[in-house]
Amino acid sequence: MRIAISGTYSVGKTLTTMAVSHLLGLPRSAAMTMRELLPISVPGKTLEECTAAEIIMLIMRRNQERAVNESHLGQNFVSDGSSLHEWCYGTVRVLVGINPSAQQTIDEINRSSDMSFYGEVLKQMGVPAKQHAVASYDMFIHLPIEFPLVEDGHRPVNERFRSLANDLLLGTLEELKIPCHVVGGTVPQRLTKVLDLLDVTPVMSIEEAIALAQADYAKIDTSSEIERQTAVLAKVR
Repeated sequence: MRIAISGTYSVGKTLTTMAVSHLLGLPRSAAMTMRELLPISVPGKTLEECTAAEIIMLIMRRNQERAVNESHLGQNFVSDGSSLHEWCYGTVRVLVGINPSAQQTIDEINRSSDMSFYGEVLKQMGVPAKQHAVASYDMFIHLPIEFPLVEDGHRPVNERFRSLANDLLLGTLEELKIPCHVVGGTVPQRLTKVLDLLDVTPVMSIEEAIALAQADYAKIDTSSEIERQTAVLAKVR
């Protein structure tokens, strides 16, 4: 079973993916985050400062790494996000900006000729992203927006951005007819629902899976893009 844990920013995707991986005994697939890629891709810039062209380049790098990782895992894995996530992020970011107003939508905003061009580029980038999703995932477990965005300096979006990305993601899954189950609640509630959906026997208890996931999550480097760049330069010197 190839499962993608779906959802936009700050919905608990990574921790839930880690817990599901431990619970089911499946390898976990993940791509480098944008802030991990920035020091080697766009040195000296934060994600907010990136141009539309640079965002597209970052999307390509993430999806390339994701596809390579998944190619080594066979027919059984759980993925933190999917090929659709980078594309949805880029589409919303480029077309409505990083902090869209409550009135802005992807389709209705007035676009300059440059934005119209980038909009067409992203539309075409969606073709392989969608094809990869259809070929690579048997099921999506979608985490809805249930709590406010975590303001930790690493998620350069507002609530409207989250809503637009979430709607685009769900609409795309419906378009592609990939089985998708919306699973909310606490992490224990999510894992219980996943077991019910899959009708499988876990390799450990939900409590054990969450404890291991929390230990994994605590090891994540949450330093900013600029902090990472400083560390890279220090090593070079």
